[in-house]
Amino acid sequence: MSQSDGTSATLRVFGGQVRWLRTEAGLTRAELGDRIDYSESMVSAVEQGRRIPKQDFIDRADTVLGARGLLKAAAPFLAQERYPSWFQDFALLEAEAVSMYLYANQTVPGLLQTEGYARAVIAARCPPLDDEEIETRVAARIDRQSVLIRKPAPVLGFVIEEVVLQRPIGGPGSMKDQLHRLLDCGSMRNVSLQVMPTRRETHSGLDGPMVLLETPERRSLAYVEGQSGSFLISDRDEVSVLTQRYGIIRAQALSPEESASLIERLAGEL
Repeated sequence: MSQSDGTSATLRVFGGQVRWLRTEAGLTRAELGDRIDYSESMVSAVEQGRRIPKQDFIDRADTVLGARGLLKAAAPFLAQERYPSWFQDFALLEAEAVSMYLYANQTVPGLLQTEGYARAVIAARCPPLDDEEIETRVAARIDRQSVLIRKPAPVLGFVIEEVVLQRPIGGPGSMKDQLHRLLDCGSMRNVSLQVMPTRRETHSGLDGPMVLLETPERRSLAYVEGQSGSFLISDRDEVSVLTQRYGIIRAQALSPEESASLIERLAGEL
């Protein structure tokens, strides 16, 4: 939960711990900054819950302040603060999923985005974000992609609208890199990548994007996003309907081999 000043409870609690440990150690903010190689202003921002500390900051502060792992233990929770509040619950589920199936009709799915494409997408947000927040979200999005190579590997399926691949977000060069990234990901043994052709008279995905996810406990969930918010769906009947719909979407899309050929052609045109 965030206060009106935009700070989250997690960051405020962590900042309070740093401040208490620093005071107990008899150090000023400037002195702590010198010892961990960070500026006084950075220490102040962390203590006030206004900045998300990097892992390096956490590790050094934990050692210098004699926290004995207390600050390090907070790192996984602080990492979630890099995501928008409405996405944090899903990010936790995504990181541990045994399978995920995604349908995307506006942008390339975050798990498959290049850094350049991700930056262009996030920078295009309205109302706009400041540069620091853009870079925080880009880094978080790229970090999420570790799920692609996690062991044991999750089973991942993607269906992407053809028009998404024709929209040169970030410019032709950025889009060409993105298309090559899709080809690389599509060649992974645990990934299936399909394109939904624009010239398709019947289409079961007109209600919008979706993610189907299976947890390690074999729970089936769905996640959908819209203009006014996002929703995590656990109701079995609703998840069943979306699962059936996704099955039809996959059948209507090009095969993985046909999709790869189309992506190669589009990349060659840039």
